[in-house]
Order: sequence, then structure tokens, then C-alpha cells
Amino acid sequence: MCPKTMIPQIITLFLILSPKINSVNFNYPAVFNFGDSNSDTGELASGLGFQLGTPNGQLYFKTPNGRFCDGRLIVDFLVDAMELPFLNAYLDSIGTPSFRKGCNFAAAGSTILPATATSVSPFSFGVQVSQFLRFKARVLELLAKGKKLAKYLPTEEFFDKGLYMFDVGQNDIAGAFYSKTLDQIIASIPLILVEFETGIKRLYDNGARNFWIHNTGPVGCLTQNVLRFGTDPSKLDELGCVSKHNQAARLFNLQLHALSKKLEGQFSDANVTYVDIYTIKSNLIANYTKYGIYLFLSRTMISLFMVKFVKRNVIAGFEQPIMACCGYGGPPLNYDFRIACGQTKILNGTSVTAKGCADSSDYISWDGIHYTEAANQFVSSQILTGKYSDPPFSDKMPFLLKLKF
Repeated sequence: MCPKTMIPQIITLFLILSPKINSVNFNYPAVFNFGDSNSDTGELASGLGFQLGTPNGQLYFKTPNGRFCDGRLIVDFLVDAMELPFLNAYLDSIGTPSFRKGCNFAAAGSTILPATATSVSPFSFGVQVSQFLRFKARVLELLAKGKKLAKYLPTEEFFDKGLYMFDVGQNDIAGAFYSKTLDQIIASIPLILVEFETGIKRLYDNGARNFWIHNTGPVGCLTQNVLRFGTDPSKLDELGCVSKHNQAARLFNLQLHALSKKLEGQFSDANVTYVDIYTIKSNLIANYTKYGIYLFLSRTMISLFMVKFVKRNVIAGFEQPIMACCGYGGPPLNYDFRIACGQTKILNGTSVTAKGCADSSDYISWDGIHYTEAANQFVSSQILTGKYSDPPFSDKMPFLLKLKF
């Protein structure tokens, strides 16, 4: 077992021995992102006016930053690989945020279907699209008045040539199981996708041409769902995930893929890329012991490299595929519906705190619902191989290295 203290030395050795590598360049001047907590960089916290507490953000940002994670999200790694800055949340008004290179409209708890009175987030997909349209109109209005704000705002060309990313649908599927049967959920998928298609077409009609669509992950493997719906072992699959949840996710993804191909055919002047997040995450959970740590260096040195070891040489492999790092209750799931990550509450007459684990890089699940930075790094590295996309783009991504020591 190679100790984690050797990571800096291994990185140095890699940089010395490796040939010069071109940095990643998708040639997108800006990214506009839409979605839920998988890519929320502070929208829900800003919109509803709450502070997401520690230990969220403890790794990379060293402080809570509106992300439901111990560090960076998939969207953070992807924009970094594109040599773009992290996306500021649309509603974040503090700290003079710059939107020059894009804007993030994703909000935790959001659904594709319109929000209801009981929804976690009022910012459903249609609302996010409307926010973008207002954002674009306002930006162009301000730029027409002068160049004073130009360094903070995207140009009209940036809107036309930017990348429009989507990672939404998880809450439509997972949340529905609290009130609907599997058959009812499956029957609702076409309606969900009609709403999604409507939003995409609104963006297209307003100049968007580059679309990057993530499908939804294996929601049956989320700690929260395993605890709530998997108490009967017969309802779990071979990975320990809730079978019906994953079945619904796969059916949703099948139809989302078909919609992506339909849009690709209809939008002859657009690029539509479908990304199979479900397979990437399922592979991670199924083979968690085989993967080592995935390291993202400064983009001035190299945009991305992946270190993958056989099990006997793993630097920092995953040890827990389902159990939450930050939670309460201990093994096997370390999750309690009554107390969220970082909270302190009185339970059964005793004050308890949902604390983070000693080393989150051992875990896939951060808080029972969201992934750790380490897991997000892995997923991002797999996305960037291009082989999980339709159309694939692996021939355009020579920067991904697989090293064996």
C-alpha cells in the first residue's frame, strides 16, 4: 500500500517524466449550467437565504460555499478542464461575482417539472431557463450602454458560442417514490421530458447551439434511498442499491437519450451531446475497490491526469460505496433523516451532531445524497475520456493519461 504522503512526490515524478501535454480546449468561451444539487454552486443557498454549514466545503474551498459537497463538484472539474473559472451562481450577489465566462442557474432540490408548494426548490428547470433569458437580455442591455461592465459580463458572441450544460431529473425520479408507485413514475417520464424539451427549445430559439446533457445517476444507490426504501433485502440489487429506483432511472435515461437524438436531428445547426453519467457512477459503485485517487493539477501545468492503480498499489482507494461520510448513526449507512450533514440536534433527549468522517476520499457518498469530491473527480475523469458520450469525442481528448506504477 503506497501511503498518501507520497502523492506529492508521485505528482512531481509524473511531471518530470511526462512529455509536454496540450491543455484541454473545447473552445467554448463560456458555460451556462442548469440543474440540481449535483451542479449547484450556491444558487439555492443564495435564493432562499441560508448558510450551508461546515463541514461542507472543507477540502478545496476550506469553508462552506453553497455546494453540497466536501469540495468540488463535477461541473467544477469540467469547467476547469476547459480552462474556464468556476461558475458563479446566478443569484449570488455578494463578492462582485463575474459572469464573463458563464453563469450557473442550477439549484439544489430542483426538478424538471414545475415546482409545487412542497418542493425543496422553487427554481425548477423552466424557471432556470427563464432566469437565463432575463440574464441574457439584461447583459446585452447593459453592454449596449457602454463598456464599463464588459469585464464582468459575457458578450453576445459568448452566448452564441457558449456551452449549455444540463444535469437535472434526479429529483423528478427519486422524489416521486415518496408518493407514487413505480408504474406511475414510469408513466410520468414522457411528461417530464416534454417539459425538458420545451426548455431546450426555448434556449435554442434564443441562440443556444451547443448542448451537453447529463443523464441521471443510479438514484437507488444513494444512502438516503437505501435507508428509506431498502430495509427489505429483496428490494436491493447485487450492489446493495434499491432496484426499483434504478429501474426508473434507467428508463428515464433511455427516453432522455432518444430525446437527445431527436433534438440532434431537429437542430441541424446545433451540437447535442448526451453523457451517460449512470454508467460511470454504477461502474464506480460496482468496482469501488479498484480505483485509486484521481488528481487534478493546476491547469497551467496540465488540465487533467488520472492515476489508476491495481488494488495492491492503490494510493487512496474508495472503501465505502454506499455509507455516508458526513452523517449520524454509524455503520452500515451512517445516515439519519432527522439530522443533515453538519447539523446539531436533540435526538431522543441527547444533543448529537452529524459529523464528517476522518477521510472523505475513502467514501463515494458525502452526505447520503451527494457525492464526495473524490468521487466527483473520478466521474469527471471518466466523462472527459469521451467514451461515455453520444456522439463520443475520445479522439478529441488526448490529454487523459492512464498511469501505472
